Amino acid sequence: MNKRILLEDLGLKDYKDTWDYQEQLFKSIIDLKIKNRREGSQLETPNHFLLVEHPHVYTLGKSGDMDNLLVDENVLTEKGAKFYKINRGGDITYHGPGQIVGYPILDLDNFFTDIHKYLRFLEEMVILTLADYGLNAERSEGETGVWLDVGTPFARKICAMGVRASRWVTMHGFALNVNADLGYFDLMIPCGIKGKAVTSLNVELGKKEVDMAEVKQRLLKHFSNLFEAEFQSCDQQLC
Repeated sequence: MNKRILLEDLGLKDYKDTWDYQEQLFKSIIDLKIKNRREGSQLETPNHFLLVEHPHVYTLGKSGDMDNLLVDENVLTEKGAKFYKINRGGDITYHGPGQIVGYPILDLDNFFTDIHKYLRFLEEMVILTLADYGLNAERSEGETGVWLDVGTPFARKICAMGVRASRWVTMHGFALNVNADLGYFDLMIPCGIKGKAVTSLNVELGKKEVDMAEVKQRLLKHFSNLFEAEFQSCDQQLC
């Protein structure tokens, strides 16, 4: 099993361009798996992990409700935001500057073939990272993602997740609010969950800005430990 992962930090990149790139990598892994099965070969399948920040964008998952976007496209245009219906699970979410978005494109045959375990590991990566900053983050039963003050009137979400998988190959992933402009979340019902707030790491720490590179480094460390994986060809500042 290949547990090496090619890491790419794409910087600030358009959502649709990144989605197309994800699809390209996703398809190439699936095509190789099909080739292996048809020809009885054992060619190694690669794994990828994309880190990115997106310009303002709203995305609606395949099971999402359009009513959870609270404004029309004219308002989005005024806000400099785009909108896409996409092929991940989950409802509506927002991506924007100051948010770390991660897209692991993994062949889970290289790790474990369990989507629920995969999602729990992604959540655990974020929970452990936030613990590094002194925050007690946790899961909320029945609500994928990472939260603070679960079970209280002050419950608030800090990390959203939504994935797609086919033939045990994953795409899409997580979005962790680090220095995000929380005003953009007011234009929707985040993840279709009413009555719960959204927060960002800088707000929780009472800071104007948190070092994004440091947060990325911590996320990658915990991901590597959880998945017993090794990152390759990555920016040395992150490894």
